[in-house]
Parts: sequence; C-alpha cells; structure tokens
Amino acid sequence: MKIEDEIKQTKPFASPFIKLAVNVSYTYFWFQELQKGALESYDITLQQFNILKILKGQYPKPSSIILIKERMIDKGCDASRIVERLRAKGYVERERCDEDRRLVEVLITEEGKKVLDSIDEKNKNGMPVELSLTEKEVASLSNLLDKLRDSKIYFTIDATLL
Repeated sequence: MKIEDEIKQTKPFASPFIKLAVNVSYTYFWFQELQKGALESYDITLQQFNILKILKGQYPKPSSIILIKERMIDKGCDASRIVERLRAKGYVERERCDEDRRLVEVLITEEGKKVLDSIDEKNKNGMPVELSLTEKEVASLSNLLDKLRDSKIYFTIDATLL
C-alpha cells in the first residue's frame, strides 16, 4: 500500500525527499510492531532480543555491557537494566571480570540460545512476515538504506509554518 494511503494524505508531498522521510519512519514503526508481535509469545522485548542476538554472535566469548551498547540497534536504552531482566529469566549470566572488577561480563545461557533457536525456527529467515520482496530486492533496499545513512541530512523547521 502506498504511504499516502497508509497515512490518509490527500495532498502530494512537498518533495520526494519529504515523502522518503515519512515513508522510512512509518515503515520503521510498522516493522517494529510486526517484530513485537512475533516476540510476544516468548515474553521478550525487541531490545532483549537484540541483546540475545549480540551475545549469541559473541558466544562462547563473554561480552561487556560496553560492547553490547555499541552493537545495539536502539542506542537509547539501558543495556544494564535489560541484561538484568534477561538474567532473571535465565537467558544470560553476569560475572565480574577477573582482570577488572569494574567490568561486568555477560554470557548467553543454553536456555537463551534455545529461545533464539525457537524464534528463528518459527520466523522463516528471521522475519516475522513473508515479504513481498525478492531476495535481490531485499539486498538492493538494504544497500540503499546503507547509502542513505552515509548522507549528511539536516532537518530544519520553516518558521513560516508555525
């Protein structure tokens, strides 16, 4: 469905760049809701899922909270708090580093790996939906999004609109 139809916009966008900004933002939230729905039955959040994926990628090496924060998609969340919730569920273990007692090392547990395996098994290709895009289109879109993030984008507010 076209973005204009999704947001019930009757006038054309002022520019294709504004349409792109609205479309990317809308699609981000749409996609996030799909992911939340796919994780609901596992009683984990998107941020918890992201941390488990990071830890599984590091396994068998432990990860510091600093490393986890660097690799997280949602940079604004409290990784320490989320790790503690995962620990309470039995999905991760936390230990103080022997060399530096200020550092906390986190390791995914077998139970945490089982949860991820179950999610991956249920969601083909790691996706909660069957996409209407081919693998080639997905790769192309991903490359375009990478290119977009390489841009210097500045948002300004036109005072005449206020």
